[in-house]
Amino acid sequence: MDTIRETLERELRTVMSRLRLLEGAVLLTESLGTLGDNTPFADEVDEIQANERREIGFATRELLVDRVNRLVAALDRLRDGEYGVCIECGESIAPARLRVMPEVATCVRCQDRLERTSHQLEAVGVGADAEDD
Repeated sequence: MDTIRETLERELRTVMSRLRLLEGAVLLTESLGTLGDNTPFADEVDEIQANERREIGFATRELLVDRVNRLVAALDRLRDGEYGVCIECGESIAPARLRVMPEVATCVRCQDRLERTSHQLEAVGVGADAEDD
C-alpha cells in the first residue's frame, strides 16, 4: 500500500507543479498584453491567436484540476481501504489498469458503460437543442 500511496502522491505533486506553471504562464501572458502602446493587439490575427492560447490554457487547466481531484479521491479511497474497488459495481479493478491510471475509480466494464451513457445523453441533448431553435 505504501508504494501505491507514494505513486499517487508523486503524481499529485507532478500535476500540482504543472498547474502552478500554467497559472504563472497565464499571469505572464496577461501582464505582457498590457505593455507597449495602448492597443493590446497589433491586428485581428494577434487577437485571435491570443484568444486561442487563452482557451487552450483554460482547457488544460480544467484537465489538470480534474486530475488533481481524481488523485485526491484515490488517496481518500486508499485511506478508507476502498482503493482498487470499482465505485460502480464493487468488483476489483484490474491491477494493470491501476498501474496505468492509479487514480481510476471504475473497472473497464463500468467505465465503458458510463461513457456510453454519457454519449447517449449528449446525443439526446443535441437533438433537444436543435428543436428549440
